[in-house]
Amino acid sequence: MGEQLPKKVRDALRAVHLYFVQDLTMDTIAREMHTSRSTVSRLLSYAREKGLVEITIHSPLDTSSHVQQQIQDRYGISAHIIPLADQTSDVDRLERVCMSAARLLNDFIDSGMTVGIAWGSTLTAVSRHLVPRRLHDVVFVQMNGAGNDHTTGIVYASEILRRFADAYGGVSQQFPVPAFFDEAATKSAMWKERSTQRILNIQRRMDVAVFGIGSPAAVVPGHVYVGGYLSRADHMSLSAEGAVGDVATIFYREDGTYRDIPINARATGPDFGMLRRVPRRVGIVAGLSRLSSLHGALAAGLITDLVIDESTAHALIKGP
Repeated sequence: MGEQLPKKVRDALRAVHLYFVQDLTMDTIAREMHTSRSTVSRLLSYAREKGLVEITIHSPLDTSSHVQQQIQDRYGISAHIIPLADQTSDVDRLERVCMSAARLLNDFIDSGMTVGIAWGSTLTAVSRHLVPRRLHDVVFVQMNGAGNDHTTGIVYASEILRRFADAYGGVSQQFPVPAFFDEAATKSAMWKERSTQRILNIQRRMDVAVFGIGSPAAVVPGHVYVGGYLSRADHMSLSAEGAVGDVATIFYREDGTYRDIPINARATGPDFGMLRRVPRRVGIVAGLSRLSSLHGALAAGLITDLVIDESTAHALIKGP
């Protein structure tokens, strides 16, 4: 386990993760680890000499740390923990977790797959850091509509999809509907249209779904909460219902319940029953302010692979 390793090995592993995975300079790493640049250089050399790093990082912190094992045992999911200093700001925390998530996706996405992509602050950041990998017959499908009463959302959502398609040599399928219909009956009628059914059928074939964990309490707010998608009445209703977060604009409580939250009848994201049938579901979260939302997503059984920063991972295993 990570805690049982000698201190020099632990320090070397942290240094190579910060250097090779998070693209930090040695000066930045030295400040974060409260040491000198020359010490960081020696740690990197030591890691190479001991076979801890070649092209990729061979790190217990990336595979079987004590915290990862606890998360796996408790929730039955794989956790990918990103080491960050406690004093890292929430903005930098999200950016660096998303950078690591973007690189991890190369292990999850392969030729012939259909990949669902949610939109929002998290996926925007992930899309900026994708590492190109040439595949074939990969389809990226938008998981939820992005329009509201002052924008179609097409430009915003399509840019995220385009970056994924360009990185993997795939094609994108947009979902040109509002994030929330004004009336549930309108959504019901629209869902019967053949053009909508075509996208819904692609979503039903998803092999991988990638999404952030939305939270009204997040220090770095999600796009759905600040982008004009929710009215004052919507915010009040969600608060009254005890909603703690959303995945692809479907809201839920901390115990994972969601079906009787009124706004979900108007939302265009995938029902959780369908989402849970996707073989691999990658949830990305950074920051303690999203902890309640993460608890709800796990209670709802939405995640198979969790990408999470170290501080939030430690808080997660302590329980709600």
